[in-house]
Amino acid sequence: MDYEITPEEVKAKLNRQETFSLLDVREPWEFETASINGAKLMPMGDVPSRAHQELDPEDEIVVLCHHGVRSMNVTVWLRQQGFEKAQSMRGGIDAWSRNVDGTVPKY
Repeated sequence: MDYEITPEEVKAKLNRQETFSLLDVREPWEFETASINGAKLMPMGDVPSRAHQELDPEDEIVVLCHHGVRSMNVTVWLRQQGFEKAQSMRGGIDAWSRNVDGTVPKY
């Protein structure tokens, strides 16, 4: 499984009603500004203390942030912790709002 997934691929998974976790690792103010329905907020700094309690290592997890840098760092960390199906959404919420859902605000 690749470390990255495109926003369009994530949208297709949602459209097919596939089961996966959408993990938003931005800060609360960013999440309030722009978010994807159904995403779980877990700021990057909280991931080490919360991941093992709140995420299932067997689940597919799509990690997103603003532009894809934080989400890739979290994805690499999650994979090192045994979350082998974690993927970073390439381009983050910015790419989502540009390419998938223009109603999501850009910031």
